[in-house]
Amino acid sequence: MNEDALRGLVRDTIARIRTRESGPAAPDPSQPVDPGSFAGNFRYNLEPSADGSCVIEPAVRCNHCGYCLSYGH
Repeated sequence: MNEDALRGLVRDTIARIRTRESGPAAPDPSQPVDPGSFAGNFRYNLEPSADGSCVIEPAVRCNHCGYCLSYGH
């Protein structure tokens, strides 16, 4: 790779970085975020099992951890 090719590569890389930086602004960390807006916080409306066993691990009694009601996050 000669010096001109290297300079071109550096210019292209800088242009890509500048394009990314001028894109949409990152969220302001000082502003509160609605936790319900994240897909991982979605909770299903499931009824507890009739015998009190865990939906995920049926050999164990349900301890109401909520894992089965969410995506597990």
